[in-house]
Amino acid sequence: MDDRIRDHAETLVDWSARIEDGDDVVVRVGEGAHDLAVAVAAALGERGANPVTVYSSEEVERAYLRAHDDAFGDAPHELALYEQADSVLSLGAERNTAATADVPADRSQAYSRARQDVGEARLDTDWVSTLHPTRALAQEAGMAYEAYCDFVYDATLRDWESLAAEMDQLKAVFDEGSEVRIVTDGTDLTLFIDGRTAVNSAASVAYDSHNLPSGEVFTAPYDTAGVVTFDVPMTIRGRRVRDARLTFKDGVVVDWEAAQGEDVLTEVIETDGGSRQLGELGVGMNRGIDRPTGRVLFDEKMAGTVHLALGRAYDACLPEGESGNDSAVHVDLITNMDEGSRLEVDGEVVQRDGRFRWEDGFDA
Repeated sequence: MDDRIRDHAETLVDWSARIEDGDDVVVRVGEGAHDLAVAVAAALGERGANPVTVYSSEEVERAYLRAHDDAFGDAPHELALYEQADSVLSLGAERNTAATADVPADRSQAYSRARQDVGEARLDTDWVSTLHPTRALAQEAGMAYEAYCDFVYDATLRDWESLAAEMDQLKAVFDEGSEVRIVTDGTDLTLFIDGRTAVNSAASVAYDSHNLPSGEVFTAPYDTAGVVTFDVPMTIRGRRVRDARLTFKDGVVVDWEAAQGEDVLTEVIETDGGSRQLGELGVGMNRGIDRPTGRVLFDEKMAGTVHLALGRAYDACLPEGESGNDSAVHVDLITNMDEGSRLEVDGEVVQRDGRFRWEDGFDA
């Protein structure tokens, strides 16, 4: 076994999930994640945790959804599993990144709505999602498998404490700010964030961060106006989306288009009442991620990008007692902040041409 797989497991269990003796842990194992699952199981055993392993397969999900009649009922047995768990570790590793591409859209939407309580229960745990490299993911990224493995571990096995300290500077700016403006080619968007709390997403539940790798600062806007173009290609529900353009008025998407994948973009936006609004504004800061791969877990953390999520807002960003945007979906879309771009908070430029004002190379 590659030693980096063991390092990945150790980082996931110790830094990210903060697993302790006696913790009840659900491990969701993707189709190609066997080696990582073995390493995670060993780490959990050493720490005295109590794991339950479940198989997570998009091909299995496709078979189920295509055979179903759309009348999805509740799933109390699945709900109980997550309600009793302390932590949920999701080990993604698809063998076919387009496995669910031919599932009818209305069926996917109905399934998401029926499982919303299950999703909420999972998000109430100390959950962490990560990804094990597979040849299918390497192909999706346009990379040789060995090069893709190097990419994944460069992004994942970082000095997270140092990155957390750097990202805390942007968190402080967002926490004190009221109005964020994003300006780049095809984008002039204003988002309102006063009263919200930004999350320093340093790949650990101790930071209210639930992805490994991570490396972003995010918050939950309550109002949005303007237009945004997402020029980083994405794969959503097994289908490619390119150059999506959304127009917001009074916090709601009022118009949209895409050069490719407009149908799946429409499906997402029309899922429910909350899917027409933004649940997240995130800024990527992980310089170990230097190219888009079609995998949102990595791409949204890429330094020099901003991402916006349609749908559900995370409670960690909200004032106590306040409910943010509610939806069965949370779908991220990404735009580059490269030459000619700027990120402003209350009229002051925080990032220009992809460089923050505390970084070398920032042009005031």
